[in-house]
Amino acid sequence: MTSSNEPSQNPAVTGDATSVDALRERLEPLLPAAIADLEALVRIPSVAFDGYDREPVRRSAEAVAELLRGAGMADVTIESVADGAPAVIGRTPAAEGRPTVLLYAHHDVQPTGDPADWSSPPFEPVQRGRRLYGRGAADDKAGVMAHVTALRLVGEELAADGIGVTVFVEGEEEAGSPTFRPFIEAHREALAADVIIVADSANWAVGTPALTTSLRGLVDVVVEVRTLEHAVHSGLFGGPVLDSLTQLSRLLATLHDENGEVAVDGLVRGPDPVVETDEADYRRDAGVPQGLELAGTGPLSARLWTRPALSVIGIDAPPVREASNTLVPVSRAKLSLRIPPGEDPDSAMEALVSHLERHTPATAEVTVHRGETGKPYSARQDSPAMRLARGALADAWGTEAVDTGLGGSIPFIADLLEVFPQADVLVTGVEDPESRAHGIDESLHLDEFARVCLAEALLLRGAGSLRGDDA
Repeated sequence: MTSSNEPSQNPAVTGDATSVDALRERLEPLLPAAIADLEALVRIPSVAFDGYDREPVRRSAEAVAELLRGAGMADVTIESVADGAPAVIGRTPAAEGRPTVLLYAHHDVQPTGDPADWSSPPFEPVQRGRRLYGRGAADDKAGVMAHVTALRLVGEELAADGIGVTVFVEGEEEAGSPTFRPFIEAHREALAADVIIVADSANWAVGTPALTTSLRGLVDVVVEVRTLEHAVHSGLFGGPVLDSLTQLSRLLATLHDENGEVAVDGLVRGPDPVVETDEADYRRDAGVPQGLELAGTGPLSARLWTRPALSVIGIDAPPVREASNTLVPVSRAKLSLRIPPGEDPDSAMEALVSHLERHTPATAEVTVHRGETGKPYSARQDSPAMRLARGALADAWGTEAVDTGLGGSIPFIADLLEVFPQADVLVTGVEDPESRAHGIDESLHLDEFARVCLAEALLLRGAGSLRGDDA
């Protein structure tokens, strides 16, 4: 992808390059405190998954609330619904006739996996070079701190201009946002906005910003294969009966063709994107071993953004070290299907279940347990808010932003659009391809973080040019 290195000239955003430089100079002395506050958040192990201690999630919410109060928010509360994890809402209402911007992030984090696999303890932030390492350092506590820092930078200006700002920091996004929809419906009036900025995505590369304009949706199922009522001796009974692991493997092998393309009939494929992902960068960032071919055909960006992707993400089976000479009677696998914009999750679920049922071996019983679904997202490409965001990103980085898709899913965006249909949703982010969000040694590039904070401040400052009916 080639992009211009000239700053955007967008008077609705900045007025001129001098004001951008002045704002950048004002930001510089705020960054040490912002990074220190981020490190303090990273030290809180706020995993909201079932089975984890909920006290750190509450402590994380309280820390975020204090940060928002310190940034000048007029009204900050910690809320939850239906025994969900605590979320934080901070509000500075708009003056009559002025727009409101809602800033979203989440303060919960993914589990760490085995801490021994990390180069340093996951909840003890460590800076190496220009990167800050720790669970949540990028996803998404850096998003929280981008909002806080932008408000520290231009909050007084926004209040003087009558621009309303609401900050919504969720506490269970990594756990699937189970109470997200009832939460935003219960707090509809407090969260209503003209523009919603979701700071939970990634930039194109270090030094090149991105505006995420499409996201894949999600469907998951657990497929259970049974071949026997109970385990039996593999020598005495093996042959006429194939064990459940073999039968499960045969069924899973039908999900892709010889090229690695998803072979489930009835799934939507979107058009190829206009930008292409560099294969060498993808191989490096994904950790593909040298010499292995990539699955699928066509543009790599299409395989990542606008086509379905189907993965086996878990299997229930005896571990090798505990294996005995018996036929395993029942096995399970969890399948994760990512679906492109234009696909309906319910239709995709029916297509996947139908495929599994049609390919059930006559020598096995197969039961499909339906799991979660999430809608894909496609942004309005040329709204005033989108143009404003592109200009702010270009001014902050000094190079034009890339309109990019994202293979991952943020299903709650569809809920935001349904509950707040008048709002434009802008998906920005603090991550880069080396951030390893959800993975071992997650990290944040500190120079990129500074640019994110500047871009958001520019966007907020420019929001006064938007009206509620055309934002």
